[in-house]
Amino acid sequence: MIETLYQACNNLVNFVNREEVVTTLFNNRFYTILAVVVLMRCKYAVYRSMWLCALCNIPGTILHELMHFLVGLFLNARPINLNILPKKDLLNGGYVLGSVSFKNITFYNAVPAGMAPLLLLPIAFCINRYMLPFVPYSFCGYLAYILLQTIIIENAIPSRADIKIAGMYLSGIVIYGSMLIALLLML
Repeated sequence: MIETLYQACNNLVNFVNREEVVTTLFNNRFYTILAVVVLMRCKYAVYRSMWLCALCNIPGTILHELMHFLVGLFLNARPINLNILPKKDLLNGGYVLGSVSFKNITFYNAVPAGMAPLLLLPIAFCINRYMLPFVPYSFCGYLAYILLQTIIIENAIPSRADIKIAGMYLSGIVIYGSMLIALLLML
């Protein structure tokens, strides 16, 4: 029985690591999207447990909160607390996976500090562009790449609390909105 199971697993590994299978996976966006959706479904399945949820989200939470912290530090928002341990959100009934507290949020640093996780998107783009050729050409390499990119891109999305911080000062929104429009017009 165990030998039969071992043989079946070995046959499956040999099949998914065949060159034509791996080439199909790497070159077909459908399989990439399918892998991301399956990963997200697996991740959301563990949300019933705060600790399983935290375990699945800790790499992305660290990246997300680190972006807030670094931008806040750079723009004098004076971060005073970095937390990556989950807490039960009594108001909304969910979990707060991490947070950064600031001491000096002003009109010039509220938008960048709140929207800081968006800086993960260029990082994900550079990984895709410059690191993908170095990913091992195998089924496991493909899955590891998809997992890494999913973690980075998903955690680049600002939360409701992030948007609330970014929207604190109308003058900041006008300044950074104007800069964004000018940048888009220059492209």
